[in-house]
Amino acid sequence: MNPIGICIIAGTTLFPAYQLFMLPNVSDQIALFSQCLGLAALVLMAWGQILATRLPGIEFMFGGLDRVYILHKWAGIAAMVAILLHDTIDAEMRDLGRETVLTEIAETLGEISLYGLLVLVVISVATFIPYHLWKWSHKAMGALFAAASFHFFFIMKPFATSDPAGLYTGAFCLAGFLAYVWTLLPEEVRPSRAYRISNLEQTGGATAITMVPDAAGLRPAPGQFGIFSFVGSGHGEPHPYSFSKTSSDGTLRVTVKPLGDFTTRLGHILETGQVVRVQGPFGRFRLSGKSPEVWIAGGIGITPFLTWATSLKADADPVHLFYCVRTRNDAVHLSEIEEIAKSKPNLSLHVIVSAEGNRLTADGIAKVVGADLSGVKASFCGPVSLRRVLQKDLLRYGVTPRRFHYEEFEFRTGIGLKRLAQWLVGKSWGAAPHIVNIKSE
Repeated sequence: MNPIGICIIAGTTLFPAYQLFMLPNVSDQIALFSQCLGLAALVLMAWGQILATRLPGIEFMFGGLDRVYILHKWAGIAAMVAILLHDTIDAEMRDLGRETVLTEIAETLGEISLYGLLVLVVISVATFIPYHLWKWSHKAMGALFAAASFHFFFIMKPFATSDPAGLYTGAFCLAGFLAYVWTLLPEEVRPSRAYRISNLEQTGGATAITMVPDAAGLRPAPGQFGIFSFVGSGHGEPHPYSFSKTSSDGTLRVTVKPLGDFTTRLGHILETGQVVRVQGPFGRFRLSGKSPEVWIAGGIGITPFLTWATSLKADADPVHLFYCVRTRNDAVHLSEIEEIAKSKPNLSLHVIVSAEGNRLTADGIAKVVGADLSGVKASFCGPVSLRRVLQKDLLRYGVTPRRFHYEEFEFRTGIGLKRLAQWLVGKSWGAAPHIVNIKSE
């Protein structure tokens, strides 16, 4: 995650506190602190809306889109905490004038925004909530942000809207509202490229979808992904997929495995000639080639490494690719990656088949690559359980977190309370770390 982006959000959130505490002749400091929390919440909510736009420059400023969505989630959680504290602490400041009808409406909208956001944030971080309800909660959250902005503009406060604190926070309210309007636009209105499906192929229980552009195509870097909307199928909801193959003429291929309701239906509703809208490319999962590397793919996680392997230069440092699958029949694009490995002397392929009693471990990687992995960069795409085990165990061989690269290719996540509870229980009872059996996706 780009620390510059985090500093920008933190700095812009805390700046209103400086503005307010510079106000003269404010005797009620507790109420003033509550006002600061309210302004901070508005700035955080505005950032949440801005981060959801996927506009150009967002990734550059904050890191890959996966990190952007993590920031989006935590901005919402932090805003909710600030709002609750703002409401709990008495924010009303005495001798500010007489209430008007607009003031009363603003107070009412503030209460609606408070309790509405509380419900919607809980829905957003509860991963057991159905996807359609989770999506609705995100759309409604922007409307409640608009209500909170109205509350800010018309509530009685110890400064005028034309004062620096008012102009500053008002600008964020406006930016957040415009970002919210942008997210409400139909997907076909947003910047995207039109493609048509030219070929459908089954591989390892997955569907490989090859698409050709109607006009100028995308030029993704190896390892990037796009957000795809399959038009006319009745399932146009956009979903992210890594590119498993790209061509100089703009032709793209993605490979989709039936892991959920949408992807299970997708293989049965697509047909050649169908229109696909593609947004992107996104992602910072990039090929380095500047040091010896270990690539680890679990199941469908092989897709970005296919583009990496194709782009691997002959003079690049040695690469070991560990491909973990349940059975060889489940191995997506196995023959293709084997052919690529044969043509690349510096690429060694190791297929780890769990049905044959094999498991990928840090010890196994060190045995193949070498006991000292401190100069090796590891890149991972696959099940989270496998990633956590390997990331922890590879530390013993010198692979620091800075040299273990992965993307959080799951935009809907909880807040990690279950993992925190497990960690606390382990610490309390002195339990050994829980090792999860490796499964392919």
